Amino acid sequence: MSSRSPLAAVAAASALLLALSGCASGETDDTNAPASGDAFPVTIEHAFGETEISAEPQRVVAIGWGSADAAIAMGVIPVGMEAQAYGGNEDGVHPWTAEALEDAGAELPILIPSSNEAPAYEDIAEAAPDLILAVYSGITEEQYELLSEIAPTVAYPDAPWTTPWRDVVSIVGEALGKTDEAQAVLDGVDEVLAQKAAENPELDGKSVAVVWDVSGTFYVYKPADSRVSFLFDLGLVNAPSVDELANGDSPFYFTLSYEELDKLDSDVLVAFSNTPEEAEAFLAQSYAQAIPAVKSGAVASVSGVQLVAAVSPPTALSLTWGIDEYVTALAEAAASAG
Repeated sequence: MSSRSPLAAVAAASALLLALSGCASGETDDTNAPASGDAFPVTIEHAFGETEISAEPQRVVAIGWGSADAAIAMGVIPVGMEAQAYGGNEDGVHPWTAEALEDAGAELPILIPSSNEAPAYEDIAEAAPDLILAVYSGITEEQYELLSEIAPTVAYPDAPWTTPWRDVVSIVGEALGKTDEAQAVLDGVDEVLAQKAAENPELDGKSVAVVWDVSGTFYVYKPADSRVSFLFDLGLVNAPSVDELANGDSPFYFTLSYEELDKLDSDVLVAFSNTPEEAEAFLAQSYAQAIPAVKSGAVASVSGVQLVAAVSPPTALSLTWGIDEYVTALAEAAASAG
């Protein structure tokens, strides 16, 4: 199971060529400035070796999670991007992505069908890319080789579905020759996080556990997971019980039996769910009532597929899109924790 599970599992269950300059009319957006002339060639190392990008990409396709958002945040509109079933609109586009495209005056890129089995090679090839970004994805080495026959492909640095969101931005920026723009994106997000932390001092030092009870399995996310680690920027700290109870091979999550939930001690519990009704149903369960934070009412319920998708894990565009609602829930939970 990937670090995106159970998000990937839920998505599976529910489951025009544009120039890089953006608009179909051919007009150039000033935000899509050319990369520095000395940025290329660039060689990027990843899990399957290294990829050389000899010149500034003009036709970018992004698959997986977060790479398209990172490119758009830097002013580069992909010619194609993978559709997102979980949290996306009828076209498979997340609201934060759609808003960013509208703000940039760009039309919708070609939408590549999404699959848990293999990339849609024919659709990707039809987009005629000169760069494929799969920085946060689940592609195998064989799939990487097939994609590389279409265009230079940048895979994840270590393991599938594990690239930290900040690294997604940095790697995409390097591949596009826009390292300064990538740093500006990261600085902008960090500024928002710092502002939210200052506005909500009740979060400072409170311990947190992040969970999802779905399809009879109780998931707890480890601090290395992006959906947890960005909470630390708000002043929260990892609950010691998360480390004490951790099991399994994944560095990003583990599962607990319902009989063990009384041991999951934290000041604040963040609980994901697809709907408010699912959130209420979880909190009403006797096993949930055994969790100390539930007993004290210190639960931040993150419900609704769009909000869950925005932080599971966050992207260059989604983190700030959903942060107001998320921080409000966290602050109320922290206040209940005393």
